[in-house]
Amino acid sequence: MTELDLEFSTSLTDDAGAFKLLELPPELCKLIETAVENLSPLRLSIKGQSGEDAVLCTNDATYTVRSVVLSNTILVVTPPAESSSADSVVIRDQVNEILELTPTVPKLHKLSTLLRGREYDDVHDSEDHQPSFEPGGLTYAAARATIQASDAELARGLRQQRILDIHGALRPIAPGYLTSILETILNLLVSQSIAPRAVPVEDIAATLADENEISRPVSTQVMTWFGDINDGVWTMDVAGVLREIGLGILRQYKNDSIAKDILLDKWKLAVGDTFEASVSLVLLSGNYLASPGAFGSSDLLTYFPSSSLPIDPPSRFIDLFLTRPRWKADDIAPFLSEIAVNTKDRDKLLLKYTRTTTDSQGVWYTKK
Repeated sequence: MTELDLEFSTSLTDDAGAFKLLELPPELCKLIETAVENLSPLRLSIKGQSGEDAVLCTNDATYTVRSVVLSNTILVVTPPAESSSADSVVIRDQVNEILELTPTVPKLHKLSTLLRGREYDDVHDSEDHQPSFEPGGLTYAAARATIQASDAELARGLRQQRILDIHGALRPIAPGYLTSILETILNLLVSQSIAPRAVPVEDIAATLADENEISRPVSTQVMTWFGDINDGVWTMDVAGVLREIGLGILRQYKNDSIAKDILLDKWKLAVGDTFEASVSLVLLSGNYLASPGAFGSSDLLTYFPSSSLPIDPPSRFIDLFLTRPRWKADDIAPFLSEIAVNTKDRDKLLLKYTRTTTDSQGVWYTKK
């Protein structure tokens, strides 16, 4: 066995606490090894402001950083200086904890707070009145630095929350205006006999600008939210477009209810004969509560978006059980997707915050 002499560093006091041990999960370890082998750049960043738990972000994933105390002390040692004995090592620091990384959902909820009052609509933001960047507005660069999310997750969050980049400022589009744009696009496709899978972006953007006063930057960004653009051709996500139009109708019933049959009729009328066969209540999952109608009539639906619930699990479950004392698995699952990384994580949350009961109607989740 090799014997080594231990020496204390002359900078031991300055180095104290300067070293941290980070335990890498298998997928992150593989990511780093692949980057090293291929000599490809890899960006890892720690994000978190005062009062927030730190997270580590890769290009496409976010991890919670948690300190775990070790039962044994680990010494950080380095090779000695050239003038010292080759059979010695220098003690630089001692470590009593490791930093553990756990996959987590991105913290995108701050976007709505930072962008409150900055909605983009057709009343104040016409083609003839495009405002310059307002002092205090949120830029993409600022959001990237502030929001605890990877670049890919932030881009997906901006898309899912329907946030435009207008003259350097991030601005959420007014829901009613977005619905109007999508309905106009569907009408254009039908009137010009254009297939949803092969939409010429420039032609549609030009028509929307000339005939409907919808600016090209807005219409183009909207198209990227609902499909893919390649070589100037938009492949429209039909289900996504229909879902947004359906939400526009359902959104009017936050403090009231609408019969399911009436909602479906209004929805089909809004999208037109060409697309009505694709209308399905499944598209609105996670955005409504259903209750039985009187005397066996159609179910009543109330607008109840998952996005309006608290992001932290304990508060979200409190709100869910204040809304309903018990939930079926299929009903509660859509309201947990934003706080669970995957179905396994969702099941852990259900196990932690709920208890199950069974009756003739099946399994129910109730407050623990």
